[in-house]
Amino acid sequence: MSSANSNDTRRIKEAAFHDRWASEANVDDILVDETFTAVTAVENQHVLSRFGSVRGKRVLDYGCGMAEGGIYLAKLGAAVTAVDVSPKMLEMAGRLATQRGVEIETRLVESDRIPANDGEFDLIYGNGVLHHVPLDSAIPELARVLRDEGIGCFIEPLPYNPLINVYRRIAKEVRTDDEKPLSFRQIQRFSAHFEAVDHDEFWLSSLAVFLKFFLWDRVNPNRERYWKKIYTDADRISSLFQPLNGLDRRLLRTLPKLGYLCWNTVITVARPRRA
Repeated sequence: MSSANSNDTRRIKEAAFHDRWASEANVDDILVDETFTAVTAVENQHVLSRFGSVRGKRVLDYGCGMAEGGIYLAKLGAAVTAVDVSPKMLEMAGRLATQRGVEIETRLVESDRIPANDGEFDLIYGNGVLHHVPLDSAIPELARVLRDEGIGCFIEPLPYNPLINVYRRIAKEVRTDDEKPLSFRQIQRFSAHFEAVDHDEFWLSSLAVFLKFFLWDRVNPNRERYWKKIYTDADRISSLFQPLNGLDRRLLRTLPKLGYLCWNTVITVARPRRA
């Protein structure tokens, strides 16, 4: 099978999976502000620190899903364009934006190409998307649509921690067949298309929260997505999470190699290379 055909098949499967997810969702239950303001929202808070003020900026919410991130940035004054392969996710994103009192533009992705002009965006935001897509086509496209002075931030899972890998094997019903966490070697591939690439890791000892969900709370990982539950239960788990997150920051400053055992990384890119 050619690479193009393989990418088309993968995109169709991802769209179908996320269409089903959107069909089962209730717009009233979707959290927006909490995904950035909750004590557990450490990755998104890091993204905001890298973006600075977004007011008046053109932002691409890449692989937006229900566009919680894009809607929050729109509430801060950004002009947001949200793209996804799932028509039903885009429909849900539009409804959610209206409910939260903002406007966003939605565009359907129908090929390897991002439906956007060259250098159209000041900022690109992606949360849990790159490990669903073929990087060979995705990375150059992200470089193409980012303006020369722009910044992109992408929150992605890492493949190394054995605890998270056990969780992944159990939670098969809420994961797609083709998704694969990004390795540090794969992150290095951004350097071929961006002059500036760095990454910061999160959730090391604080992954004890997942153990609490599974062992103490008896939450079925195929019925509730733990990566959503960290926001819905943020107040309840803050007394556990906050000291562990503080420990994580100290450990990672002292022993950065422990980043290999973290759950997530935030990749930051800038200065796209032009062909």
